[in-house]
This record gives sequence, structure tokens and C-alpha cells, in this order.
Amino acid sequence: MQLKLQKRRFDLDWWRVIAIALVYLHHVGMPFNGDDFHIMNNTSSKVLDDVMVFFEQFRLPLLFLISGAGTAYAFSNRRWSQFLKERSRRLLIPLVFGVFIIVPPQTYYEHIDVHHSYGTFYRHILDHLNVNHLWFIENLFYISVICIPLILFLKSSRSICFKSLLVRIGHFKVGMFTWVLPLLFLKLISKVYFPEDSKDILNLSSTLFYGFFFVAGLVMASTPELWDCLKKYRKRNALVMLVTVLTFYGYYFLPSSIASKFFSIPTRWNLWYTVSTLLGWTFVITALGYGQVWFNKESRLLRLLTEGIYPFYILHQTVLVIFGYYIIALNTSIPLKIGLLIGTSLPVILLLYRYCIYPFRIPRVLFGMKNNR
Repeated sequence: MQLKLQKRRFDLDWWRVIAIALVYLHHVGMPFNGDDFHIMNNTSSKVLDDVMVFFEQFRLPLLFLISGAGTAYAFSNRRWSQFLKERSRRLLIPLVFGVFIIVPPQTYYEHIDVHHSYGTFYRHILDHLNVNHLWFIENLFYISVICIPLILFLKSSRSICFKSLLVRIGHFKVGMFTWVLPLLFLKLISKVYFPEDSKDILNLSSTLFYGFFFVAGLVMASTPELWDCLKKYRKRNALVMLVTVLTFYGYYFLPSSIASKFFSIPTRWNLWYTVSTLLGWTFVITALGYGQVWFNKESRLLRLLTEGIYPFYILHQTVLVIFGYYIIALNTSIPLKIGLLIGTSLPVILLLYRYCIYPFRIPRVLFGMKNNR
């Protein structure tokens, strides 16, 4: 027995667009928040960092969950071999193209002082290969392939009992919230062995965390009743999310002098992983519930944004780094620099997409787009 899935979820399309827009804004702020980025302003903003840390907890989890749901829909009318071919075309080709063409300017501008020109830098490109922001595409490909047996299971009649159990849990008022328990277990245990924040696929603390959201998207897309639970209890989930936000910032702003009196360093990190995970999961399930009310409508604007958002993601960080390198050198305030960075990078990304990618077959393939019929 094969599960017939809804062909299009417009609410998920909108959340995908919103999530990638948040990724863009996050990278706009990175040179100015004091963290490590390819280019850094000579001063930083603590307020900006305090705001950005909130969005860091859910923008990528939301994107992975949407990708998992989209993967289930993409697999619904394909054999596994066809699906693997489709994943290679949509993910591997843009990844290889991006590593050799899109990403290198970021590395060049990050170390521009040690290179005579971009030409001399690129002649040794094999010494400078990085995935940078394209780690998301790399991880998505590997996770998609690893999850093929799970997708086949969810499509079969053998999964009926499993999905029925999830639906029964989901019908409790905080049923969908309880999914955070295995997520917390994965996070806390994996961080013991993989404490670093690297997004490399071999860093299991990162891969398992984002992989959980991907699998959650697969399961939700294969079990339509779970969407009804998210919609029905969206207000209660929003209330739980509000509590987790207050808890998150309460711990975030807790002075180190006080925390150190009561908790050891490992305990403090585990508390941070806990409040971060609670915030990430509760925001995602709340967003998915309200999205069905706010966003589940087709529109011409959505079609245009959905088609262009993948090339936008591939292009955005390189354009930001190039323009940002010159903007951070200006003698002006951080808010003005951020405004200049958005005002220059966004039009250039859109123009590159509209006139260099969208109309042509080969660029569309290289940027993972479907054929333009």
C-alpha cells in the first residue's frame, strides 16, 4: 500500500521562503555581531548578537523539517532509484558547481591580503575547496539518501501501527511537544562526544540534531492527521513557546558570576543545549500550526518566490561577502553599514537570478532549478 500525499503545501512553501530570508538576514548581521565570519567589522553590536541568537534556534531546524516534508512529497510518486537521481540533480550538481564557482570568492576575500589577485588564487583552487554555507545542501543530500529505507517504510502498510501511535499522542494537548524528548536526548548525548559546532556531516551532534527535524518532516508529511493536531493546538503550542522563550532569555542573560556558583561548566552547557532545543522545537511546531491558517493559499507571488529561493540561497553569501568587504571598511555606524549591505546585495542577487539564471537552461540546472517549460 502506498500513501498518497498532497501535491503542494503552500504553507510550507511560505515557511521555506521565510526561513531562507532569515538565513540571508542572519548572514547580513554576521560581520557585525562579534562572532567569527569570513569578514568582520572592526566593532560589534551586543544588541544585534542578542537578537540573532534567538533566530539561530529555529531558522535551520524549520528549514530541515520543511525539507524532510518536501522529500516525502517528492518521493511519493517515484521509485527509490528515480528519487536518488532527482536528489543528485537538485542537490549534488549545485553543490559541486557551488564549491568550485560560487564559494571561492568568499575564501578569497577572507584572505585577500595574502593573494596577489583572484586569478592567482584560483589557480590553486584545489587547496582552498570549502562548502561554507552550502553545507546545508551537502547535509540534505546525505540525510535524504540515508533516509530512503525510512521513507519506503512510511509509504508501506507496515507503518500503520507506528503512525497510529503518533496520531494518538498528537491528539493530546501537548502531544506534539513531547517529540522534544528524543530530540533532547540526541542533543545532550551527542554533544558529549561531538562538542564542536561544526556543520560537517561527520559532526554527529549537528547531523543528528538537524536530521531529527528532517525525519520529523518526513513523518508529518506521511501522516496528514498530525497536521490537524498542529493546527488544532496551535494556541497552546504558542503558549508553551512563550514559556520557552522566557526561559531561554532568562538563562541567556543570567550573569556568569551567578551561574558559576551553582553549576559546573558542563552543566551550564547542558542547560544551554536544553533551553535552545526547547525553543527550537516549540517555535517550529507553533509555526507549522499557524502556517496552516495564515499561509495555505496559492498565489502568483508565492510561485515566483518558490522557484527563485533555491538559487537565492546559493548566491546570497558570496554576494554578501564581496559587498561586505568594502562596506565594513567605511567609517560609519553599524546600522548604516547593514542598510548599505542589504541595499546593494539584495538587488544584485535578484538581478543575477533574473537575467543570468532564470532564462537559461544550463544555469537552471547548475542552480538546481526545474526545467523552464
